[in-house]
Amino acid sequence: MSDSKPSDSKPESTPDKEVASTGSARSVLVTVLGELVEPYGQPVRTAALLYVLKGLGYGEHAARQAIARTGSAGLIAAGRNGRETQWTLTDKAHRLFTEGELRVFSTDVDTTQWDGRWLVVNVPIPESHRSTRKKLYAALRWAGFGNPTPGVWVTPHVDRAAEAERTIESLGLTANTVSFVGTLAVPGIPESELVRRSWDLEAAEKEYDELLDRFDARTFQPGDELLFAHLQLADALRRMPYMDPRLPEVLLPDWRGLKAARRLRDLRAEWTPTAHAQWRRIAGLDVPAAQVP
Repeated sequence: MSDSKPSDSKPESTPDKEVASTGSARSVLVTVLGELVEPYGQPVRTAALLYVLKGLGYGEHAARQAIARTGSAGLIAAGRNGRETQWTLTDKAHRLFTEGELRVFSTDVDTTQWDGRWLVVNVPIPESHRSTRKKLYAALRWAGFGNPTPGVWVTPHVDRAAEAERTIESLGLTANTVSFVGTLAVPGIPESELVRRSWDLEAAEKEYDELLDRFDARTFQPGDELLFAHLQLADALRRMPYMDPRLPEVLLPDWRGLKAARRLRDLRAEWTPTAHAQWRRIAGLDVPAAQVP
């Protein structure tokens, strides 16, 4: 079948257990789309997506199912080019990847300047509404909020109030929500204790250390090996905002996670040209030099 694989043969190497992908095939596919498809603005063949997903350790059935479900979710749209199926990113996907790129990889996020204000949101949800709670918690964690006490969410990123508002409104929780912006006052716990209760930064630090061991402590060969490592690192970093809200440095004295996160983002950037060169070969992309990442 023309959609089963590119004209090239199998992947040069399958990731070993040390660097194998840990996310679902669908979540890793979203990373693949954001890392490799979004920058070029061109349709991508099913065969190329299968090649990468299989190289990352997923079976063909799981890979095809991930593609189909991502299409059903409205992130990619199918088209035909002769006998081949091609996929184009939707506007929804473009918005998702633009936001994600800024949230996860941007080096412009200033963690050195902070005016001391916190955005506080009190949004109680009954225990019986578990599905709503799960959606709210995931969205607020992604937005950089911490949860120091039941029903209360805090973040020093006060500019994300509109993002929180959209989430709360979409879940029908506005009527029971109270929010405000201000500085900490007495009586009450100090900021150091607020941070400790709101985020498990020890777990984030441990995760960063493990990523450094997996990706910065070894050399990957150009070709499929580096491409797959690049995607695995990017996928891991895309999940880190749920653990690491990129707090102002004044709130995190001597936290190793800051340095580790910078090194991992730099490593991903260092690998990008070589990884993309391999992707263009796999996908058969003819890209003007000005569009090459």
